[in-house]
Amino acid sequence: MTVSIPNPFRGAGLPGLTLFPESNAQAVGALLALCPAHAQTPLIDAHTLAQEAGVARLCLKDERRRMGLGSFKALGAAYVIAHAADQARSGDDWAHALTGRTYVTASAGNHGLSVAAGARVFGAQAVIFLSDTVPEAFATRLRAMGARVERAGETYEASMEAAAQAAQTEGWTLLSDSSWPGYTDLPRRVMEGYLQLAAEMVAQIDAPPTHILLQAGVGGLAGAVAAYARLAWGETPKIIVVEPEAAPALFDSIRAGRLVTSEGPVSAMGRLDCKTPSMIALAGLARDADQLVTLTEDEAALGTARLAAHGFATTPSGGAGVAALLAGVPGIGADAHVVAILSEGPEQAGSADA
Repeated sequence: MTVSIPNPFRGAGLPGLTLFPESNAQAVGALLALCPAHAQTPLIDAHTLAQEAGVARLCLKDERRRMGLGSFKALGAAYVIAHAADQARSGDDWAHALTGRTYVTASAGNHGLSVAAGARVFGAQAVIFLSDTVPEAFATRLRAMGARVERAGETYEASMEAAAQAAQTEGWTLLSDSSWPGYTDLPRRVMEGYLQLAAEMVAQIDAPPTHILLQAGVGGLAGAVAAYARLAWGETPKIIVVEPEAAPALFDSIRAGRLVTSEGPVSAMGRLDCKTPSMIALAGLARDADQLVTLTEDEAALGTARLAAHGFATTPSGGAGVAALLAGVPGIGADAHVVAILSEGPEQAGSADA
């Protein structure tokens, strides 16, 4: 493990950040119940992997087949679009509820797929900005789902700037999974969608875990799950945020005591390679997380290989929490009951995300 720090803001949060993630999962559960593609994903007791990691128990929330999109992101943007369709529909006409509306975002992968899927189902259009480093095969997947793809810049951050500019110029709806001053409502609802994962996890487990490992890019998944875990289990679990050594956005912000942008090389953990955290996610994790750790590229690669050897094929991003456990997280002992998330399936041709 490269570096581990305790969170000095645990309980109180960062000064000046007062908008926190939602923790009530009832709305998302009610809306998803209307979706034929929705089904609970499994929580797996990974006995042999727990033995290899040197812990008493390891439970994996397996998002690798979520709603046919292969990622927890299916719960995010598509849920936001479904919520808008529910408000706009006439009777039972869901398919045309958002006709004439265009959603635009930047993505390196799974978030873009969620936007494209939601737009297609409810009659809207999707425009996805990709940086030049995202493989063309992934752009092909987006186009196959009916999305229009635009290229802009060499980084995720540059493509997001282009998406925001297009939204302003064209009158489109910007649907980012990150948040910043003046842009909070939709990304907070994206995070609300992720609460479904957390609610399922809490219902599926027979006893509160001692530790929860949450990989983070901008922090949306980690922030939502941490908020729900605190609601359900109070102070019992120790919540640990895992980030790439190359993109320690939340780690650096906690250490600085304010939201900062990190610098670093491109990470193989492409879905986690975000240099600026979501403001809402940072607020929530500063309040709810106990510890932050970084993961090296070699540790991520080794962890992914070891997961595959145990029958849990995923990507370096999807298995980062488990990879951190296998690499050795300070404070996790032999009696620990750990929960981690397999946040996406194995790489398809050109797949990636932020």
